[in-house]
This record gives sequence, C-alpha cells and structure tokens, in this order.
Amino acid sequence: MSSSSNKKAMNGKSILAPVLLACAGVAYPFLVYAAMGRVSTGALVLLALALVGARFAMLRNLAVARTLAVPVSAVFVGTAALGLVDGAMATLAYPVLMNFGFAAAFGWSLLRPPSLVQVLASVTEPDPSPAAQAYMRKVSAVWCLFLVVNALVTLALALWGEVVFWALYTGFVSYVLMGLLFAGEWLVRRRVRRAHGEGA
Repeated sequence: MSSSSNKKAMNGKSILAPVLLACAGVAYPFLVYAAMGRVSTGALVLLALALVGARFAMLRNLAVARTLAVPVSAVFVGTAALGLVDGAMATLAYPVLMNFGFAAAFGWSLLRPPSLVQVLASVTEPDPSPAAQAYMRKVSAVWCLFLVVNALVTLALALWGEVVFWALYTGFVSYVLMGLLFAGEWLVRRRVRRAHGEGA
C-alpha cells in the first residue's frame, strides 16, 4: 500500500472515531431509558465509564489534551464513585458530570490563558491577533455559562423529572441548543472578522 493510501486510511480512522463517539454519546440517554429496569445498573455505569474512557483516549493526540485531561478524569472518578453508592443515579448523572467537567475546563482556561477556544482554534489560527484572542475569551465564557446551565437542567431532570424527559433533553434538546449556539457564534464571528477587516 502506498504512503498516500496509508495517510488516507489514517485520516479516515481519525475522523471515524470522533463520529462514532459522538453517536454513542447521543444514543446513551435513550439506551439508559430503554434499559432501565431491564438491565442491571452496574452494566449501565460501566457503559458510562466506557464512554468517558473513550473520550479520554481520543484526547491524547489533540491540542486540548492537557486542558481537558483533569476534568475528564474527574468525571470518570465521580461516575465510578457514585456508581458504588447509587448505580441508577450514576447513569443519570453522567451527562451532568460531563457538562460540569467541560464547563470547568472553559472556566479554568479563562483564569489561565490561553482560552480553551483559542487552544481549539490553534490548529488553523496559531497566531491570533489581540482582538481575536479577546473574542475567543468571550466565546469561552459563553460556552462555560451554557454548559453550567445545561448541567443544572440535566441535574434537575435526573433528580425530579421522569427518565423519558431526561433522555429527551440530554439526547436531543441539549444537542439542538448546542447546534444553535454554534450557528449563532459562527454568524457573530463573521461580523467580527468583517469589522476588523479579516474577511469572512
């Protein structure tokens, strides 16, 4: 096999892994809803831990590995510890912990620059202007706030709501809200770039 073929195969694998992990994350709430009362809570906790472990493994070769390693590890430990006390709650708490973990990463990056958004953007924009860095800090703050609110809503549904509503919110509504936030930020970014003469 030629080197170009090897590169294509490696690129295909590198794209496939995050896509499969994202699909697993979306499917997780619905799997929990379908399995509650039919499958042992221990098995569901192991599923949650496997997802956290897969996320941690995927981070190894990313620029954000150092920033996200601690919060992802904390999510793993928190889920495992809660699983020993209350397996059912641990399965419902997994999305809560993930949201709080990533919110903590965004928040910490604001205290210890560069911001997480700047780290993520460093692949295509390694030397952003001061204006761009300030904008990225604002976007990081928005994501931090969004994830905290998302975690609190998910926590409320886990504690006081029906599992079906928890599943619908965590597996569908929250992703729609994230998509809207991504789209809104993209539109704002275009306006900011035009305002600073950087193009669209």
